Amino acid sequence: MSASVIVPVILSGGSGTRLWPMSRPEMPKQLLPLTADETMLQLTAQRADGPGYDAPIVVASARHAEMVEDQLAAVGATPQALVLEPMGRNTAPAIALAALAAPLPDAPLLVMPSDHVIADVDAFRTAIDAALPMVEEGWLVTFGIAPDAPETGYGWIRIGDEIAAGVHRVNRFIEKPPLDRAQAMLDEGSHAWNGGIFLFRADRYLEVLEREVPAMVAAARESMAKAKREGTRIWPDADAFAASPSDSIDYAVMEKASRVAVVPVAMGWSDVGSWDALHAISERDAAGNAHDADRVLAIDTTGCLVRSDGIRVSLVGVSDLIVVASGNDVLILPRGRSQEVKKLIEAMKEKG
Repeated sequence: MSASVIVPVILSGGSGTRLWPMSRPEMPKQLLPLTADETMLQLTAQRADGPGYDAPIVVASARHAEMVEDQLAAVGATPQALVLEPMGRNTAPAIALAALAAPLPDAPLLVMPSDHVIADVDAFRTAIDAALPMVEEGWLVTFGIAPDAPETGYGWIRIGDEIAAGVHRVNRFIEKPPLDRAQAMLDEGSHAWNGGIFLFRADRYLEVLEREVPAMVAAARESMAKAKREGTRIWPDADAFAASPSDSIDYAVMEKASRVAVVPVAMGWSDVGSWDALHAISERDAAGNAHDADRVLAIDTTGCLVRSDGIRVSLVGVSDLIVVASGNDVLILPRGRSQEVKKLIEAMKEKG
């Protein structure tokens, strides 16, 4: 395999509790068919398949190993390595494990969360093609999502000078902004959302991480050296990995490295971070409702998202609600407040 063959790295360790009650720690959102017949994990794998792409490295929770393997096999995307984290330590250590599992030290790694939506895969691949020459020269590249709203729930990127066709230097990363700052950045037009998708060589990532957070790389190396291996499954040593600091790739690497670039791209991206976000990207009927016609009956109802994986749900004379039924749990709340699901999760934890 030449160094220019891209190795997809799929991060599938999240618990997805913001989409409760359908998404739960034992069956998080990336393993659910929320936006298509395929699950979000399957769709992610299919985006980086074919000529120029190697088999993926998947980083997941050990409790999901069999489900991940079965879902990927069903779409012909058998991973070359399934790295099973003994515990969550955020994205920077997870990617370090993947970099150490890469088939070549300088392999380009395409790091993708497993629970995002990308409607325009051709645009995504065009952006990857633009980034790859810079990556081979040692640049760390992120993909900047063309913003269409003053979003306060995402980090933003200020786009700097163009250094190659379609590739710009990152001027700076901006934390989740207040609404007035987000609106100003949207109006200015020289900013993008930080979508959390990256392309860089494995050795360059480890080099920067080792310089900035040496304890993290040391823990990752020791955990992989002591790992249990069975076929494509890798169980990093739990005691060694537990010693790793917990931090995101943004804080640990991207905000500190010197050669960081961004490829701005409009590709129909969403992180599906809430039921409101799912309503926004779902097909809706003439009354603005997004629902499964087989399990939902809506009369004189407008602007609602209704999902059920079992029981039939009927609505009459209501507007702008989110109604989700899964197993023995039913969630009902106004549209626009679905981020408050986290309050329910916290309350349930307090009650045991």
